[in-house]
Amino acid sequence: MARLTGEAEAPPAVAPARTDARAGRRWQRRREFLRSLRSPLTHRILTVNVLALALLVAGLLYLGEYQDSLIDAEVAALTTQGDIFAGAVGESAVGTGADGTQEIQPEIARPLLRRIVQATRARARLFAVDGTLVADSMALSGPGGEITIRELPPPRRRTTVIDDVIDAYRDLVTLVRFKGGLETYSEAPLQRAEQYAEVLTALGGETASAIRSGEEGGLVFSVAVPVQPFKKVLGVVLVTTGSWEIEGAVRDVRLDILKIFAIALGVTVLLSLYLAGTIARPVRRLAAAAESVRRGLGRADAIPDFTRRKDEIGDLSAALHAMTAALWTRMEAIEHFAADVAHEIKNPLSSLRSAVETAAHIGDPAQQQKLMAIILEDVQRLDRLISDISDASRLDAELARGAMRTVDVAALLRTFAEIYAVQPRLPARVVLDLPAEETLEVSGLERRLGQVIENLVTNAQSFSPPGSTITLAARRKERMIEIRVEDEGPGIPNDSLERVFERFYTQRPAGEQFGRHSGLGLSISRQIAEFHGGTIVATNRQKPAGGVAGAAFVILLPAS
Repeated sequence: MARLTGEAEAPPAVAPARTDARAGRRWQRRREFLRSLRSPLTHRILTVNVLALALLVAGLLYLGEYQDSLIDAEVAALTTQGDIFAGAVGESAVGTGADGTQEIQPEIARPLLRRIVQATRARARLFAVDGTLVADSMALSGPGGEITIRELPPPRRRTTVIDDVIDAYRDLVTLVRFKGGLETYSEAPLQRAEQYAEVLTALGGETASAIRSGEEGGLVFSVAVPVQPFKKVLGVVLVTTGSWEIEGAVRDVRLDILKIFAIALGVTVLLSLYLAGTIARPVRRLAAAAESVRRGLGRADAIPDFTRRKDEIGDLSAALHAMTAALWTRMEAIEHFAADVAHEIKNPLSSLRSAVETAAHIGDPAQQQKLMAIILEDVQRLDRLISDISDASRLDAELARGAMRTVDVAALLRTFAEIYAVQPRLPARVVLDLPAEETLEVSGLERRLGQVIENLVTNAQSFSPPGSTITLAARRKERMIEIRVEDEGPGIPNDSLERVFERFYTQRPAGEQFGRHSGLGLSISRQIAEFHGGTIVATNRQKPAGGVAGAAFVILLPAS
């Protein structure tokens, strides 16, 4: 009808549900990501990775060898220029004085020095032998007197704080490299040779150089070269220049390093967050699941499965999953055990209650005596049952705390054969079947292994006819020790060969009084055998002519 009337169909109800589910998953992922950012493990991973990267970049920014090579090249270039300038002055600006000695002629040296320096960015000054300043390439003569030209550093535009950071780092590196700082370059109004140590050295006939810090930052390089056309020092040419070009080159390299550092920092942060996420989030989920299991809010399958990761987190996930599975298995076993105990205890209690209530209403002494005998039997049954239950409940703790030692199985069987040989009124005698010369040793708890043998022999005595034989045998089978307890009784029904190891399962021999056994002995025996890494099974012995010759319990334990 909706189509006929032109009414729009309602959208399916599942679409908003899917949208809400996707939004919920996105919100969950976003919340997990924000939680991972607050994780201490994430902070540690970020700190370690960023610190290592920062130390590496700080070392690269130092550029000590690169800057030293530039400085050496600059000083070498200044030395070459100084040699050229000194040679030009010695050839062109030296004349003979009134007393016949050679001397520098200032009127020729000044324009010559300015002319040959124009092609360079250096400054040249000429000092006479007496230390006076003869010429300066930055000094011009004009109508109003002498004009001094001062070279300013190239302008730099500061657009970000990176420039300030680089300048501060440069000053720090300079302070460290030059052992606490350099002499500051300064000029007196009246310059003389005594103000420059390298000039005094050059007046002695040797080329000398010096590095000073500039008043406006940077370094000032100077080289003093003697003017000696005929091996006689007539003056000194002092060539100086700033470190602007060197600082520009080092600055460009540092900027490139910082750009690479910014990219590497971003990649490192992202990879660190990814690494922290792959570690912190699974660990946090495992911890939350373990806490949920501890509070009883989740079962074994509540542990997330990370085994596909093939790493330590996957191993931890598998271990926690196995641990919780074993825990719940143990808890279920305890619950079943408690239920079985309650059921087994109710039977003698019910019998006791009935006997007590009946005895209160019977005046016949003979009947009361019978009821008292029933009460005594029920009390003894309860006592045996409680003793076996107590032993079974303590078994796990004792097995976990016990110290494993080497146990001689042959000696253990001989001891039991001797004990049963001196006990009177037993229906069957115990005989041994042991190899003549063969070591039969296992690693385990001797008292608990003895308990297994005792349980099996006691069980065999219950089903053995008078005058029969119980055989205790042991053999080595490859890496295992086989222990057999065989009797000549009626055997075990085929459908009960496995059930006999269940808790509280009892199969009474004909004529035995009810309640003589708690049904825990064989269950405890299997638990002990499995703790030692072995097995225990029940089977029937067959007669050669056919038929059951008796029961046999076979224990297999790893050889020591």
